[in-house]
Amino acid sequence: MTPTIDGAALLDEVEAFHRRFNIFPSEAAYVAVALWDAHAHLLDCFDSTPRIAFLSPEPGSGKTRALEIVETLVPQPMTAVNASAAALFRSVSSGNGKPTILFDEIDTVFGPKAGDNEELRGFLNAGHRRTGVTYRCIGDGGQQTVQAFPSYCAVAVAGLGSLPDTILSRSVIIRMRRRARNEKVEPFRARIHEAEGHKLRDRLAQWAEQARGFVMGAWPDMPDGVADRPADVWEPLLAIADAAGGDWPDRARAACVNLVTASKANDKGSLGVRLLTDLRDHVLIGVDKLPTIAILDRLNALDDAPWADLDGKPLDNRRLARLLGEYMTADLTPIKSRNIRTAGGVLKGFHAEDLADAWARYCPPPPQDSATPATPLQPSSEPLTV
Repeated sequence: MTPTIDGAALLDEVEAFHRRFNIFPSEAAYVAVALWDAHAHLLDCFDSTPRIAFLSPEPGSGKTRALEIVETLVPQPMTAVNASAAALFRSVSSGNGKPTILFDEIDTVFGPKAGDNEELRGFLNAGHRRTGVTYRCIGDGGQQTVQAFPSYCAVAVAGLGSLPDTILSRSVIIRMRRRARNEKVEPFRARIHEAEGHKLRDRLAQWAEQARGFVMGAWPDMPDGVADRPADVWEPLLAIADAAGGDWPDRARAACVNLVTASKANDKGSLGVRLLTDLRDHVLIGVDKLPTIAILDRLNALDDAPWADLDGKPLDNRRLARLLGEYMTADLTPIKSRNIRTAGGVLKGFHAEDLADAWARYCPPPPQDSATPATPLQPSSEPLTV
Protein backbone atom coordinates (compact mmCIF):
# COMPACT_ATOMS: atom_id res chain seq x y z
CA MET A 1 0.00 0.00 0.00
CA THR A 2 1.33 3.44 -0.99
CA PRO A 3 2.05 5.55 2.10
CA THR A 4 0.07 8.75 2.55
CA ILE A 5 1.92 11.84 1.36
CA ASP A 6 1.86 15.01 3.43
CA GLY A 7 0.64 17.55 0.87
CA ALA A 8 1.76 20.61 2.82
CA ALA A 9 5.27 19.26 3.29
CA LEU A 10 5.45 18.31 -0.38
CA LEU A 11 4.44 21.82 -1.49
CA ASP A 12 7.09 23.17 0.89
CA GLU A 13 9.66 21.07 -0.99
CA VAL A 14 8.39 22.26 -4.37
CA GLU A 15 8.63 25.87 -3.23
CA ALA A 16 12.14 25.28 -1.86
CA PHE A 17 13.19 23.74 -5.18
CA HIS A 18 12.09 26.90 -7.01
CA ARG A 19 13.88 29.09 -4.46
CA ARG A 20 17.17 27.37 -5.23
CA PHE A 21 17.13 28.56 -8.85
CA ASN A 22 14.55 31.37 -9.17
CA ILE A 23 14.41 34.87 -7.75
CA PHE A 24 10.73 35.78 -7.84
CA PRO A 25 9.53 39.32 -7.07
CA SER A 26 7.55 38.41 -3.93
CA GLU A 27 6.68 35.66 -1.48
CA ALA A 28 3.27 35.52 -3.14
CA ALA A 29 4.92 34.51 -6.41
CA TYR A 30 6.65 31.47 -4.86
CA VAL A 31 3.34 30.33 -3.36
CA ALA A 32 1.45 30.78 -6.64
CA VAL A 33 4.03 28.96 -8.76
CA ALA A 34 4.22 25.97 -6.40
CA LEU A 35 0.41 25.69 -6.39
CA TRP A 36 0.34 26.01 -10.18
CA ASP A 37 2.84 23.16 -10.54
CA ALA A 38 0.58 20.96 -8.42
CA HIS A 39 -2.63 21.94 -10.20
CA ALA A 40 -1.21 20.73 -13.53
CA HIS A 41 -1.47 17.18 -12.14
CA LEU A 42 -5.19 17.58 -11.38
CA LEU A 43 -6.56 19.37 -14.46
CA ASP A 44 -9.51 17.02 -14.85
CA CYS A 45 -10.81 18.08 -11.43
CA PHE A 46 -11.35 21.72 -12.41
CA ASP A 47 -13.63 23.63 -14.75
CA SER A 48 -10.78 25.95 -15.77
CA THR A 49 -7.02 26.21 -15.63
CA PRO A 50 -5.16 29.47 -15.03
CA ARG A 51 -2.27 30.33 -17.29
CA ILE A 52 0.87 31.42 -15.49
CA ALA A 53 2.80 34.25 -17.13
CA PHE A 54 6.40 35.19 -16.32
CA LEU A 55 6.76 38.69 -17.81
CA SER A 56 9.48 41.33 -17.62
CA PRO A 57 10.38 44.61 -19.33
CA GLU A 58 13.94 43.51 -20.13
CA PRO A 59 15.80 40.31 -21.06
CA GLY A 60 17.91 38.54 -18.45
CA SER A 61 15.22 38.58 -15.78
CA GLY A 62 14.97 34.84 -15.10
CA LYS A 63 11.85 34.05 -17.14
CA THR A 64 13.33 31.17 -19.10
CA ARG A 65 14.90 29.71 -15.98
CA ALA A 66 11.49 29.82 -14.27
CA LEU A 67 10.01 27.81 -17.15
CA GLU A 68 12.91 25.34 -16.98
CA ILE A 69 12.18 24.61 -13.31
CA VAL A 70 8.44 24.36 -13.97
CA GLU A 71 9.23 21.91 -16.79
CA THR A 72 10.82 19.46 -14.35
CA LEU A 73 7.75 19.47 -12.07
CA VAL A 74 4.71 19.23 -14.35
CA PRO A 75 3.25 16.27 -16.27
CA GLN A 76 4.16 15.78 -19.95
CA PRO A 77 5.89 19.14 -20.49
CA MET A 78 5.87 20.38 -24.08
CA THR A 79 8.23 23.23 -24.94
CA ALA A 80 6.50 25.26 -27.63
CA VAL A 81 8.71 28.06 -28.92
CA ASN A 82 7.24 29.18 -32.26
CA ALA A 83 4.84 26.23 -32.31
CA SER A 84 1.85 26.63 -34.61
CA ALA A 85 -1.70 26.56 -33.34
CA ALA A 86 -2.36 23.43 -35.40
CA ALA A 87 0.54 21.57 -33.79
CA LEU A 88 -0.61 22.57 -30.32
CA PHE A 89 -4.25 21.60 -30.59
CA ARG A 90 -3.38 18.29 -32.24
CA SER A 91 -0.97 17.54 -29.38
CA VAL A 92 -3.62 18.38 -26.79
CA SER A 93 -6.29 16.29 -28.50
CA SER A 94 -4.08 13.30 -29.31
CA GLY A 95 -5.53 11.13 -26.53
CA ASN A 96 -2.11 10.43 -25.03
CA GLY A 97 -2.66 12.57 -21.95
CA LYS A 98 -2.72 16.32 -21.53
CA PRO A 99 0.61 18.04 -22.20
CA THR A 100 1.65 21.00 -20.10
CA ILE A 101 2.58 23.61 -22.70
CA LEU A 102 5.57 25.83 -21.89
CA PHE A 103 5.70 28.81 -24.25
CA ASP A 104 8.92 30.84 -24.03
CA GLU A 105 9.44 34.10 -25.94
CA ILE A 106 5.69 34.64 -26.11
CA ASP A 107 6.41 38.27 -27.11
CA THR A 108 7.46 36.98 -30.54
CA VAL A 109 3.90 35.74 -30.94
CA PHE A 110 1.94 38.65 -29.46
CA GLY A 111 4.46 41.48 -29.29
CA PRO A 112 4.25 44.70 -31.34
CA LYS A 113 6.44 43.26 -34.12
CA ALA A 114 4.57 39.97 -34.36
CA GLY A 115 2.23 39.17 -37.20
CA ASP A 116 -1.36 38.00 -37.06
CA ASN A 117 -1.68 35.23 -34.46
CA GLU A 118 -5.42 35.17 -33.90
CA GLU A 119 -5.48 31.39 -34.40
CA LEU A 120 -2.98 30.80 -31.60
CA ARG A 121 -4.66 33.39 -29.40
CA GLY A 122 -7.96 31.60 -29.94
CA PHE A 123 -6.39 28.28 -28.94
CA LEU A 124 -4.95 29.72 -25.73
CA ASN A 125 -8.25 31.38 -24.86
CA ALA A 126 -10.36 28.30 -25.59
CA GLY A 127 -8.04 26.02 -23.63
CA HIS A 128 -8.68 27.94 -20.43
CA ARG A 129 -11.99 26.09 -19.98
CA ARG A 130 -12.43 22.33 -19.69
CA THR A 131 -15.18 22.56 -22.31
CA GLY A 132 -12.93 24.54 -24.65
CA VAL A 133 -12.55 23.22 -28.18
CA THR A 134 -10.99 24.44 -31.41
CA TYR A 135 -12.95 23.80 -34.60
CA ARG A 136 -11.10 22.91 -37.79
CA CYS A 137 -12.01 21.64 -41.24
CA ILE A 138 -10.36 18.31 -42.09
CA GLY A 139 -10.28 16.41 -45.35
CA ASP A 140 -9.69 17.43 -48.94
CA GLY A 141 -11.68 19.63 -51.27
CA GLY A 142 -15.41 18.99 -51.13
CA GLN A 143 -14.93 16.13 -48.66
CA GLN A 144 -14.06 18.41 -45.76
CA THR A 145 -15.84 18.04 -42.45
CA VAL A 146 -15.76 20.18 -39.31
CA GLN A 147 -14.10 18.55 -36.30
CA ALA A 148 -13.85 19.83 -32.73
CA PHE A 149 -10.40 19.45 -31.16
CA PRO A 150 -10.24 19.68 -27.34
CA SER A 151 -8.02 22.58 -26.27
CA TYR A 152 -8.07 22.28 -22.48
CA CYS A 153 -4.54 22.10 -21.06
CA ALA A 154 -2.19 23.83 -18.63
CA VAL A 155 -0.09 26.60 -20.20
CA ALA A 156 2.88 28.54 -18.80
CA VAL A 157 4.31 31.43 -20.81
CA ALA A 158 7.30 33.73 -20.54
CA GLY A 159 8.13 36.86 -22.47
CA LEU A 160 8.97 40.53 -22.65
CA GLY A 161 6.39 43.23 -22.16
CA SER A 162 2.77 42.25 -21.83
CA LEU A 163 0.14 39.98 -23.37
CA PRO A 164 -3.27 40.49 -24.96
CA ASP A 165 -5.90 41.34 -22.37
CA THR A 166 -7.82 38.14 -23.11
CA ILE A 167 -4.82 36.07 -21.99
CA LEU A 168 -3.67 38.35 -19.16
CA SER A 169 -7.09 38.17 -17.54
CA ARG A 170 -6.84 34.37 -17.48
CA SER A 171 -3.37 34.36 -15.96
CA VAL A 172 -1.50 34.45 -12.70
CA ILE A 173 1.02 37.17 -13.55
CA ILE A 174 4.57 37.02 -12.18
CA ARG A 175 6.43 40.22 -13.08
CA MET A 176 10.07 39.19 -13.14
CA ARG A 177 13.05 41.46 -12.49
CA ARG A 178 16.76 41.20 -13.06
CA ARG A 179 18.62 39.90 -10.04
CA ALA A 180 20.20 42.49 -7.83
CA ARG A 181 23.89 42.07 -7.03
CA ASN A 182 23.09 40.76 -3.56
CA GLU A 183 20.57 38.17 -4.83
CA LYS A 184 22.15 34.77 -5.40
CA VAL A 185 20.75 31.57 -6.88
CA GLU A 186 22.17 28.12 -7.38
CA PRO A 187 23.27 27.45 -10.97
CA PHE A 188 20.82 25.08 -12.68
CA ARG A 189 22.52 22.10 -14.29
CA ALA A 190 20.06 19.98 -16.22
CA ARG A 191 22.10 16.77 -15.92
CA ILE A 192 22.02 17.05 -12.13
CA HIS A 193 18.88 18.91 -11.20
CA GLU A 194 16.33 17.58 -13.69
CA ALA A 195 16.36 14.25 -11.86
CA GLU A 196 15.67 16.04 -8.56
CA GLY A 197 12.75 17.90 -10.10
CA HIS A 198 11.40 14.69 -11.63
CA LYS A 199 11.36 12.99 -8.24
CA LEU A 200 9.25 15.86 -6.92
CA ARG A 201 7.06 15.65 -10.03
CA ASP A 202 6.41 11.95 -9.44
CA ARG A 203 5.50 12.60 -5.81
CA LEU A 204 3.17 15.41 -6.90
CA ALA A 205 1.47 12.93 -9.22
CA GLN A 206 1.07 10.44 -6.36
CA TRP A 207 -0.29 13.12 -4.03
CA ALA A 208 -2.67 14.27 -6.77
CA GLU A 209 -4.31 10.84 -6.81
CA GLN A 210 -4.57 11.00 -3.05
CA ALA A 211 -6.12 14.51 -3.14
CA ARG A 212 -8.39 13.97 -6.14
CA GLY A 213 -11.50 13.27 -4.10
CA PHE A 214 -10.97 16.42 -2.05
CA VAL A 215 -10.49 18.87 -4.92
CA MET A 216 -13.05 17.38 -7.31
CA GLY A 217 -16.02 19.75 -7.23
CA ALA A 218 -14.50 21.86 -4.44
CA TRP A 219 -15.71 25.45 -3.94
CA PRO A 220 -12.90 27.13 -2.00
CA ASP A 221 -13.70 30.31 -0.08
CA MET A 222 -12.44 33.38 -1.91
CA PRO A 223 -10.77 36.31 -0.16
CA ASP A 224 -12.84 39.48 0.06
CA GLY A 225 -12.77 41.44 -3.15
CA VAL A 226 -11.73 38.52 -5.40
CA ALA A 227 -14.59 37.75 -7.77
CA ASP A 228 -15.45 37.18 -11.44
CA ARG A 229 -12.41 36.40 -13.65
CA PRO A 230 -9.79 36.58 -10.84
CA ALA A 231 -11.89 34.07 -8.86
CA ASP A 232 -11.93 31.72 -11.87
CA VAL A 233 -8.15 32.02 -12.10
CA TRP A 234 -7.49 31.32 -8.42
CA GLU A 235 -10.16 28.73 -7.63
CA PRO A 236 -8.04 25.70 -8.69
CA LEU A 237 -4.99 27.00 -6.80
CA LEU A 238 -6.94 27.61 -3.59
CA ALA A 239 -8.52 24.17 -3.87
CA ILE A 240 -5.01 22.69 -4.09
CA ALA A 241 -3.92 24.68 -1.03
CA ASP A 242 -6.96 23.55 0.98
CA ALA A 243 -6.27 19.94 0.05
CA ALA A 244 -2.63 20.25 1.13
CA GLY A 245 -3.49 21.81 4.50
CA GLY A 246 -0.91 23.14 6.95
CA ASP A 247 -0.30 26.85 6.43
CA TRP A 248 -0.96 26.63 2.68
CA PRO A 249 -4.64 27.70 2.78
CA ASP A 250 -3.69 30.94 4.54
CA ARG A 251 -0.58 31.54 2.43
CA ALA A 252 -2.51 30.87 -0.76
CA ARG A 253 -5.22 33.40 0.06
CA ALA A 254 -2.66 36.02 1.03
CA ALA A 255 -0.85 35.38 -2.27
CA CYS A 256 -4.14 35.61 -4.15
CA VAL A 257 -4.93 39.04 -2.72
CA ASN A 258 -1.36 40.24 -3.32
CA LEU A 259 -1.16 39.17 -6.96
CA VAL A 260 -4.72 40.10 -7.91
CA THR A 261 -4.20 43.57 -6.43
CA ALA A 262 -0.89 43.92 -8.27
CA SER A 263 -2.45 42.85 -11.57
CA LYS A 264 -5.21 45.45 -11.18
CA ALA A 265 -2.67 48.15 -10.43
CA ASN A 266 -0.76 47.29 -13.61
CA ASP A 267 -3.84 46.75 -15.75
CA LYS A 268 -4.77 49.83 -17.75
CA GLY A 269 -7.14 47.80 -19.91
CA SER A 270 -8.21 49.22 -23.25
CA LEU A 271 -7.34 52.71 -24.41
CA GLY A 272 -10.78 53.84 -23.25
CA VAL A 273 -10.26 52.43 -19.75
CA ARG A 274 -6.82 54.04 -19.63
CA LEU A 275 -8.42 57.37 -20.55
CA LEU A 276 -11.12 57.05 -17.90
CA THR A 277 -8.53 56.09 -15.28
CA ASP A 278 -6.19 58.96 -16.12
CA LEU A 279 -9.10 61.43 -16.03
CA ARG A 280 -10.07 60.19 -12.58
CA ASP A 281 -6.59 59.87 -11.07
CA HIS A 282 -4.68 62.76 -12.70
CA VAL A 283 -7.00 65.29 -14.33
CA LEU A 284 -10.38 65.73 -12.65
CA ILE A 285 -9.08 65.76 -9.08
CA GLY A 286 -10.52 68.41 -6.82
CA VAL A 287 -12.79 69.83 -9.53
CA ASP A 288 -16.23 68.83 -10.75
CA LYS A 289 -15.72 69.93 -14.36
CA LEU A 290 -12.97 71.04 -16.72
CA PRO A 291 -12.93 72.49 -20.25
CA THR A 292 -11.81 70.16 -23.02
CA ILE A 293 -8.77 72.32 -23.80
CA ALA A 294 -7.57 72.02 -20.19
CA ILE A 295 -8.23 68.27 -20.14
CA LEU A 296 -6.17 67.79 -23.29
CA ASP A 297 -3.29 69.89 -21.92
CA ARG A 298 -3.18 67.82 -18.73
CA LEU A 299 -3.51 64.46 -20.49
CA ASN A 300 -0.83 65.23 -23.09
CA ALA A 301 1.54 66.38 -20.33
CA LEU A 302 1.26 63.14 -18.32
CA ASP A 303 4.45 61.12 -18.05
CA ASP A 304 4.27 57.43 -19.02
CA ALA A 305 0.96 57.98 -20.81
CA PRO A 306 0.13 57.46 -24.50
CA TRP A 307 -1.85 60.67 -25.06
CA ALA A 308 0.94 62.85 -26.48
CA ASP A 309 1.67 60.31 -29.22
CA LEU A 310 -1.31 58.39 -30.59
CA ASP A 311 -0.26 57.15 -34.02
CA GLY A 312 2.13 60.07 -34.28
CA LYS A 313 -0.33 62.76 -33.12
CA PRO A 314 -1.40 64.05 -29.69
CA LEU A 315 -4.89 63.38 -28.42
CA ASP A 316 -7.30 66.01 -29.80
CA ASN A 317 -10.84 67.04 -28.91
CA ARG A 318 -12.47 64.87 -31.59
CA ARG A 319 -10.74 61.69 -30.50
CA LEU A 320 -11.36 62.51 -26.83
CA ALA A 321 -15.07 62.93 -27.55
CA ARG A 322 -15.15 59.73 -29.58
CA LEU A 323 -13.41 57.65 -26.90
CA LEU A 324 -15.60 58.93 -24.07
CA GLY A 325 -18.73 58.65 -26.18
CA GLU A 326 -18.37 54.85 -26.08
CA TYR A 327 -19.29 54.93 -22.37
CA MET A 328 -22.56 55.83 -20.67
CA THR A 329 -23.57 58.16 -17.88
CA ALA A 330 -25.71 56.88 -15.01
CA ASP A 331 -28.74 58.03 -17.06
CA LEU A 332 -27.73 55.65 -19.90
CA THR A 333 -26.82 58.42 -22.30
CA PRO A 334 -23.41 58.60 -24.01
CA ILE A 335 -20.82 60.71 -22.22
CA LYS A 336 -20.44 63.97 -24.11
CA SER A 337 -19.14 67.47 -23.57
CA ARG A 338 -21.30 70.17 -22.04
CA ASN A 339 -21.07 73.93 -21.66
CA ILE A 340 -18.85 75.15 -18.84
CA ARG A 341 -18.91 78.78 -17.71
CA THR A 342 -15.42 80.15 -17.00
CA ALA A 343 -13.97 83.61 -16.36
CA GLY A 344 -13.01 83.72 -20.03
CA GLY A 345 -16.43 82.75 -21.36
CA VAL A 346 -18.35 79.59 -22.12
CA LEU A 347 -16.29 76.56 -23.19
CA LYS A 348 -17.08 72.96 -23.98
CA GLY A 349 -15.86 70.46 -21.42
CA PHE A 350 -16.66 67.41 -19.33
CA HIS A 351 -18.29 67.03 -15.91
CA ALA A 352 -17.06 64.54 -13.31
CA GLU A 353 -20.62 63.51 -12.51
CA ASP A 354 -21.07 62.31 -16.09
CA LEU A 355 -17.97 60.10 -15.76
CA ALA A 356 -18.68 58.74 -12.27
CA ASP A 357 -20.69 55.70 -13.38
CA ALA A 358 -18.06 54.68 -15.97
CA TRP A 359 -15.30 55.15 -13.38
CA ALA A 360 -17.09 52.79 -10.97
CA ARG A 361 -17.74 50.15 -13.63
CA TYR A 362 -14.53 50.05 -15.66
CA CYS A 363 -11.59 51.50 -13.72
CA PRO A 364 -9.33 49.68 -11.25
CA PRO A 365 -9.49 50.84 -7.62
CA PRO A 366 -8.09 54.36 -7.21
CA PRO A 367 -4.56 54.72 -5.81
CA GLN A 368 -4.16 55.54 -2.15
CA ASP A 369 -2.14 58.65 -2.88
CA SER A 370 -3.90 61.05 -5.20
CA ALA A 371 -2.08 63.27 -7.62
CA THR A 372 -1.89 67.01 -7.18
CA PRO A 373 -5.40 68.41 -7.54
CA ALA A 374 -6.26 70.23 -10.74
CA THR A 375 -6.53 73.98 -10.48
CA PRO A 376 -10.18 74.89 -9.89
CA LEU A 377 -11.88 77.01 -12.48
CA GLN A 378 -12.47 80.62 -11.61
CA PRO A 379 -16.20 81.25 -11.48
CA SER A 380 -17.76 83.94 -13.60
CA SER A 381 -20.44 86.36 -12.54
CA GLU A 382 -21.68 86.55 -16.11
CA PRO A 383 -24.90 84.70 -16.96
CA LEU A 384 -24.47 81.47 -18.88
CA THR A 385 -25.29 81.80 -22.54
CA VAL A 386 -25.39 78.97 -25.02
